[in-house]
Amino acid sequence: MQDIVCVSHLRWDFVRQRPQHLLARLAKDYRITFVEEPLISTQVRYPYLEILKRDGFSNPITVVRLIYPATQEAWIGHGDARTQTLYGRLLKPFLIGRGIVEPVLWFYTPMGYDFKQVIRPSLVVYDVMDQLSAFKDAPTPLKAFDEALLSETDLVFTGGISLYRDKLPHNPNTHLFPSGIEIRHFAQAAEPDTLECPKEIAHLKSPILGYFGVVDERMDLVLLEKMAIAHPEWNILIIGPVVKISHDDLPKAPNLHYLGMKAYAELPVYLARFDVALIPFARNEATRFISPTKTLEYMAARKPIISTAINDVIELYGKAVQVGWTHDEFIGCCQTALGESQNPLASTIGAERRVIEDTYLHQNTWDDTAGRMSALIQKALRTKTTPTASAFQKPIAANA
Repeated sequence: MQDIVCVSHLRWDFVRQRPQHLLARLAKDYRITFVEEPLISTQVRYPYLEILKRDGFSNPITVVRLIYPATQEAWIGHGDARTQTLYGRLLKPFLIGRGIVEPVLWFYTPMGYDFKQVIRPSLVVYDVMDQLSAFKDAPTPLKAFDEALLSETDLVFTGGISLYRDKLPHNPNTHLFPSGIEIRHFAQAAEPDTLECPKEIAHLKSPILGYFGVVDERMDLVLLEKMAIAHPEWNILIIGPVVKISHDDLPKAPNLHYLGMKAYAELPVYLARFDVALIPFARNEATRFISPTKTLEYMAARKPIISTAINDVIELYGKAVQVGWTHDEFIGCCQTALGESQNPLASTIGAERRVIEDTYLHQNTWDDTAGRMSALIQKALRTKTTPTASAFQKPIAANA
């Protein structure tokens, strides 16, 4: 079985996102080793690799993370010379011991670039799901590593059309794979009467307008505050972990409800209670290339979707999503969506939208996306001359 060694900035046990969806499916045909960023611990004296097993489709995923003692100076992210060298030294014998030679080396973060100096891969894949260099507190070297990885990788996948246009000039073997969908999972929310309402929101009255996903600098917090003030009769649910920003930064109002992170399996029972599904992202550098996975998930639940003017949402799904270019327009779109059920033409409008939504959904399942990616990987492996030398190069010299 062909090996994939994936280097990721996201942790396997965090919010279920693109890496988990794709790699869990690829585990049917590949042995997956998922290498996370290091963790500093006050409980250990010596660094070691923590090895975890997680479920994939048919076969398990091996999750690897470096646990690093807090007493030693280190920057806990892929890319620091000392930490990276140590990680490589420990990872090399682990992979050899499992018989992993000439794997497909799959990157989600360019900060793991130096693993290319430790592992001699049969193929390099860079799946660009975000423009990480535009994110809050992005490491200074990230952009340079990104450019280097783009120029040297064999296959580039992008999670949206804006990213595709940005990366294609740097690598002609770039392929567009927008975010996918597990239709059956989220279609449960289209029949709310079949799902028990979560106790924490059982007391809330309709209308309920909701969002789920990470809450960070990409969220338009001013918009949320304006919505809450303009319509105190609306209950606005924000579901997801708050990262990189302070909870103190979040607007407060009696009708704004922050429910925190929920397991992927739980999302349909909350989504079922939404009268309107929201994509309330700010328009800034961090959202310039964003292509929200939740768009299709909302669609599968047959919820009216209101988005701010995010490029990929408009270009990929504009026929099924209402867009507010200003805060007032966004709020107005929400009012229109809430009044849709009272419209005499509501059934006709809904039927027409369902046809459009079904086209979007069935063109973008995670199963289909993983299959098409695998086909490109196999084609590239067949056409590439695989090195016959040792599968591993010498690790980078210590820089401490």
